[in-house]
Amino acid sequence: MAPALPSSPAPSRFEYVEGWGMSVGSHSRVLRPTCVEEIQACFASASESGSPLTLRGTGCSYGDASTNSQGHVLDLTGMNRILGFDADTGVADLEGGVTIQGLWQHALPRGYWPKVVSGTMHPTVAGAAAMNIHGKNNFKVGTFGDHTLEVDLVLPSGELVTASREQNADLFHAAIGGLGLLGCIVRVKTRTHRVHSGDVEVKGISCHDLEEMMAYVDEHKASADYLVGWIDCFQSGDGAGRGLLHHARYLEEGVDDDAARTLELAYQELPPSILGFPKAEVWRVLRLLNHDLGMRFLNAVKHQMGRMESHKGWSRQSHAEFNFLLDFVPNWKFAYGRKRRTGLIQYQAFLPKETAHDGFLEILERSRNAGHVPYLGVLKRHKPDPFWLTHAVDGWSLALDYKVTPSTREDLWRTCEDLTRVVIDAGGRFYFAKDTLIGPGALRATLPQDRLEAFGALKRELDPGGLLESDLWRRINAEGSALSAPA
Repeated sequence: MAPALPSSPAPSRFEYVEGWGMSVGSHSRVLRPTCVEEIQACFASASESGSPLTLRGTGCSYGDASTNSQGHVLDLTGMNRILGFDADTGVADLEGGVTIQGLWQHALPRGYWPKVVSGTMHPTVAGAAAMNIHGKNNFKVGTFGDHTLEVDLVLPSGELVTASREQNADLFHAAIGGLGLLGCIVRVKTRTHRVHSGDVEVKGISCHDLEEMMAYVDEHKASADYLVGWIDCFQSGDGAGRGLLHHARYLEEGVDDDAARTLELAYQELPPSILGFPKAEVWRVLRLLNHDLGMRFLNAVKHQMGRMESHKGWSRQSHAEFNFLLDFVPNWKFAYGRKRRTGLIQYQAFLPKETAHDGFLEILERSRNAGHVPYLGVLKRHKPDPFWLTHAVDGWSLALDYKVTPSTREDLWRTCEDLTRVVIDAGGRFYFAKDTLIGPGALRATLPQDRLEAFGALKRELDPGGLLESDLWRRINAEGSALSAPA
């Protein structure tokens, strides 16, 4: 239990804080500042009491990136004002607690869409920068950080600084993707993309196996705006890695005859029901099928539906419908169980293009052999970026959702340790917004040593008292990791 703060610099409450996947969490005092001055006061109070702070937005990281079993949590969602938007350039100036939803809902009626969005619209832009999120278009436009122009941070000392590629450049490249360990991002200035319709054109391509899917992506990535693949992880042998690929592109100016309507927010609203059944209750139905036999059946059905979809050719979907699949069924994660420390983990491996195909097939095979078949697999193509702790590679990622239960938890963790060795041997990396499991050995084995040392040196300079910590930080920073090695 962390010591109490000597004062109440912001509204606070003691509560259970968990990762989005529900498999990890702890009780913490949660403070909710609404301005820079309150954040500075929180920092000063926590430093005085020796209570480490973890920064948290809407809690969309799957694991322990925003939980703190040994201190307090700073919830930044109250700082959610849009400070400015340039209708000529599409540059948005935002407080850190603005969500992706808040950004796109402000931008789209003005003819813009965020450059990079995640599979859910609920992360804050400060969290998007701190974790350097990516989307279905990473192969083309890169990460959220690639389109961030500058950020304001409150440092552990309380100082408010601006960082960009021109000003405090080291801090800029370390704090984006820096897991909230160097300072609290309170303002984000970011670019958006000019669009001429509230729709995108989408085509489904049914793929016999992983090789066919990867070949299609490489053949079309120069002309596509988005490419993302779903994989049936139950399929083995011939056809391993089979699935459905979605190829999407923006509409050119003048193509949408009804652009004024499709750019309206009402048009982007996700439907409230599926086949007349309220979507808010769909997770209860999915829960009945949330076991190996049921998910094998659902994956087979989805594969057959994908084969039919591939014959339809191009169709149109709203930006929200195409991009935010994780929001399509509210609370779908509850299908994995609602007891604490159950739920799901996502294991997302990033492998170079030279090793990705064989490495992913090996990961899938080892999962099946261990009796832990992922219920969902998502394939994306990526490109490198310049940020210090980046997950990005010139290659691919495969994100795999595993069910967690009390009886399987320990063995699943061991299986994922085995998978981590595959990733390391293949020259891969990991994404901390999704990770729940890797330790300092994997961190050192997958990130360049000079970047780790530079990040550690900057952390020691800006936060000598260790004010900013999280359960993720303790996990990857144990056993003398380069992040905390003495100078």
